[in-house]
Amino acid sequence: MRAAVAEPRLHLGLAMWANPDWRGTLYPAGGGGLEEYARVFSAVEGNTTFYSGVPRPETVAAWARQAPPGFRFCFKLPASLTHERRLVGIETGFEAFLDALSPLHDRLGPMMVQLPRDFGSEELPRLEALLTRWPAGIPCAVEVRHAEFFHKGSAEVALNRLLISLGVDRVMLDVRPLFSTPAGGHPGLLKARSEKPKRPLHVLSTGASPMVRFIGHFDGEINERHFAPWIERLALWIKQGKTPYLMVHTPDNRQAPALARRLHSRLAEQCSLPPLPAFPGEAQASLFPS
Repeated sequence: MRAAVAEPRLHLGLAMWANPDWRGTLYPAGGGGLEEYARVFSAVEGNTTFYSGVPRPETVAAWARQAPPGFRFCFKLPASLTHERRLVGIETGFEAFLDALSPLHDRLGPMMVQLPRDFGSEELPRLEALLTRWPAGIPCAVEVRHAEFFHKGSAEVALNRLLISLGVDRVMLDVRPLFSTPAGGHPGLLKARSEKPKRPLHVLSTGASPMVRFIGHFDGEINERHFAPWIERLALWIKQGKTPYLMVHTPDNRQAPALARRLHSRLAEQCSLPPLPAFPGEAQASLFPS
């Protein structure tokens, strides 16, 4: 039996752990596995399940071996359930997905229900049906993208009431840095903007684990400016006894580890958080100076 591990006051993570572009910084040359990633970050988005669906047993077993007890996976429900079936008749598929992840149940952070951009208020009963049968031991966070949920009208009121009543978090997708300048033909910005919806940022915590997905820019000053208000808000949630999740992206994610470290250092000054461990790749490089 695993020993009990104190819950961190903040979970910090990236969109993935496997990225060869991070070798030499986050990872040593030739490295890049989950075990190395988890030495620095305490959470990760599970985008692989969104695209690939139910993971194989041997894959989950490997994740279970490599992830320490305090680590949290924030898997997304498969797109086959949220986008193809639109939450209709998904009971069997949902149960199969949870069963596949059962070896990780002690390390599951908020599982994300990312809904299609055209999933509107008329379909909220489908979301309610899913959330009311959601397992009590597994946190949940919902990311909506339909424009009507961002106008503070009846649709958004109904959504927020539903989430608050069930203690489910609403994902806060902050794309302000990403859309703060003209793309200027930059392929990285253009691609990232095509993948992320340009929606207003509505900051509210509807559950115990507020989740912020901060989508940064290539320009560090822009990121600093847009992150500044988050410092006070995240600090407030931590003071209230909540456990926020801060998931950091950049347009092509090459700079995501460095940005996450910078944002964490700024937040640590306000919240007295422990320092982030050194990046293994940089530590290795310091042993062999040129």
